[in-house]
Amino acid sequence: MTRHPVEPFRIKAIEPIALLPRRDREHKLADAGCNLFNIRAEDVFIDLLTDSGTSAMSERQWGGLMRGDESYAGCRNFFHLEEVVRNLTGYQHVIPTHQGRAAEHLVFSLLLEKGDFVVSNTHFDTTRANVLYRGATPVDLPDPSCDDVAGEYPFKGDIDCARLETFLDEHPGRVKVCVLTITNNSVGGQPLSVANARTASAICRKHHVPLLFDAARFAENAWFVSQREESQRGRPVKEIARTIFDFGDGCLMSAKKDGLVNIGGFIAVKDPEFAARIKEALVIFEGFHTYGGLAGRDLEAVACGLEEVTNPDYLAYRAGQVEWLGNRLAEAGATIVRPVGGHAVFIDAGALYPQIPPGEFPGQTLAVALYREGGIRTVEIGSLMFGEIDPETHEPIYPPHELVRLAIPRRVYTESHLEYVARTFAAIFAKRESAGGFAIEYQSPFLRHFTARLRELPANTHARVART
Repeated sequence: MTRHPVEPFRIKAIEPIALLPRRDREHKLADAGCNLFNIRAEDVFIDLLTDSGTSAMSERQWGGLMRGDESYAGCRNFFHLEEVVRNLTGYQHVIPTHQGRAAEHLVFSLLLEKGDFVVSNTHFDTTRANVLYRGATPVDLPDPSCDDVAGEYPFKGDIDCARLETFLDEHPGRVKVCVLTITNNSVGGQPLSVANARTASAICRKHHVPLLFDAARFAENAWFVSQREESQRGRPVKEIARTIFDFGDGCLMSAKKDGLVNIGGFIAVKDPEFAARIKEALVIFEGFHTYGGLAGRDLEAVACGLEEVTNPDYLAYRAGQVEWLGNRLAEAGATIVRPVGGHAVFIDAGALYPQIPPGEFPGQTLAVALYREGGIRTVEIGSLMFGEIDPETHEPIYPPHELVRLAIPRRVYTESHLEYVARTFAAIFAKRESAGGFAIEYQSPFLRHFTARLRELPANTHARVART
């Protein structure tokens, strides 16, 4: 077994956590409609729901909060953030937002109309929802290596450039933007290579389609590139990130990931005219363009976090911790997405529960079992999150894999916490054949996984439920 990496930091403050008795966890699940988003955080022991906004901030970031300039316009913290983002990305026009989906809302509201397309290596849930909300269609073109869950392909986060070229040829003028997510969350936190970014950029420029990066995990992506891409091996992470950004026209970022903060985000673009349009919309929806819905202290924390996140010692620890958990889960019987991603371990719940069809949400079965067994909160990334109904045939469309994501907050959990997660999974694995699925009792039209309520189905039921 590989050793857990040593943390390149010391702990100065703690937050108490407690494991509720099993009978109480059962009651919490029932009250929540078996939806872990509806569970109160204080009722969770190990929270792996998301790595977004859950990082532990550094002493420098906490100190930065005290340097917050809360002037309405032109606060000094904005100019610090602007300088840091310009140095990282090369994009001159920096517009803060309160988080990533706010950035998506602003950009897509300016670019998209009904009937348009957005192409991507894979849209994540809020990106997809913002595209659909505008009446446009999100089109995923992931690299074919994603089909092999356990395959050790180094860049499963790439976009399929052959399909990209074909799609742009077949829909001239209708594709309004290409969004490359780095790392590619929906396929397992997998990185995108410099070579792929270069090729995708050339195709987009040929077809006059702007290319934007969803840069929430840009540093983790650049770290993997430095380890796996021969032409980039050993280059500093900041240089690799800048190389990738140079291929694009701008980026959107939820700083709640690689910004190492609890709230914040930004848009950064090359085009001054597009930046001016974004700022006009920003004033209506978010605030003045030098604060974008954030307090000055939060802008300072983001700037400090972006300076810290490219530290190679931190990134080696970060990737190593996630890989360690992945290996422990695999030893306990899990089929996981390989290589292990930068921010999370993705368990193949479809392989764990072959008796549960996609329409009964095997991923949700595993997510509920982890909370029931050990007070661990995770998230389903499968048919509950991404399932659709074909508008022509009215038949259900299921994603290719039924995954559960165990997202690890940055600088929060220790080896013993993650060892507990692996032991809990081992107990679930031993009872896997007796598990049943779920049926939806309530769902919203967008992002249903956030608010849905479900009921548990008996194991090995013969009355399979058709999803509506």
